[in-house]
Amino acid sequence: MSAAAIEPIDLIDYVVNQGNGVKGLSKLGLKSIPKQYIQPPEERLDKNQVIHEESIPIIDVSNWDDPRVVESISEAAGKWGFFQIINHGIPIEVLENVMEAAHKFFELPSEEKKKYLKENSPTQTVQLKTSFSLAEKVLEWKDFLMHFYFPNDESVQLWPSVSKDQVLEYVNCAKPVIRNLLEVLLKGLNVKELDKTKESVLMGNLIVDLMHYPKCPNPDLAAGVGRHSDISSITILLQDDVGGLYVRGTGPDQWIHVTPVKGALVVNIGDILQIVSNDRYKSIEHRVIVDERRDRVSVPIFVNPADDVLIGPFPEVLQNGEKPIYKQFLFPEYFNFFFSKGPEGKNTMEYVKL
Repeated sequence: MSAAAIEPIDLIDYVVNQGNGVKGLSKLGLKSIPKQYIQPPEERLDKNQVIHEESIPIIDVSNWDDPRVVESISEAAGKWGFFQIINHGIPIEVLENVMEAAHKFFELPSEEKKKYLKENSPTQTVQLKTSFSLAEKVLEWKDFLMHFYFPNDESVQLWPSVSKDQVLEYVNCAKPVIRNLLEVLLKGLNVKELDKTKESVLMGNLIVDLMHYPKCPNPDLAAGVGRHSDISSITILLQDDVGGLYVRGTGPDQWIHVTPVKGALVVNIGDILQIVSNDRYKSIEHRVIVDERRDRVSVPIFVNPADDVLIGPFPEVLQNGEKPIYKQFLFPEYFNFFFSKGPEGKNTMEYVKL
């Protein structure tokens, strides 16, 4: 099948309904990508905007109680919105196993993978998707398997056998790291305790994705992920050695490549933490560029609020008379608005501003 032969309806049928995904397109040996994946010039990464002299901080968290760790993380959250952590305590084999499981899932035959499309999946806690959403104007060069994680949920037994155990092991190892990160970040806001209420606001739900960005014949024209900030409180990202994650720099129109560090986790501040901090911490635009020669895999854990808690600036942040920038809202409202359209940088936050 040539690129020219793929009409919009045929493309959706081939990629989505038949379960081939972008992985299937990549295997067709196309010389050029279908037009539906070609980003407009203004949304392509201009290599002249990439700043090679700067990088996001790498923070050793072997001692979470060290005041220097608190200071480094709070400073990175306010200035960069991104940092990497090392010596976090998750065994390297756990990280390698979940990455290998991601590769194995996306190497499955399409008939096997399509069992996990939303309309076919044995449970709605695992769903195979492609692109960002099919509502966007230009499709993204990626496939991903979403896992909605709830403690003691028996539906995990219906997750794909090729990756289920590895995903669960990784999540269970990551949960104490997530809690430690949030406790440190709250200290930077003079919030003394991650109590039950704040726990619901900051880590009420977890979503774990196995992300797969197949090799692409025209990486300069496509996007693995377009410009966006995450709607989570924080996101913990495990990335392979292919690279391709770029974050917005501190200067205008600057982008910084997040160089992979073996065993490290990339942490980024999401919109929710920017909102509860009343802009003390920053959720930063980032994007993913695909590769011509290699498939890229990453495993983000999106740490989200519970569905039934009101979100707004924390009282501790406003106690000195500071005016709130954001209204109160429920997370599902924000989540649904975000996924009703394609990535639009940080425009989603305008939706909840006062």
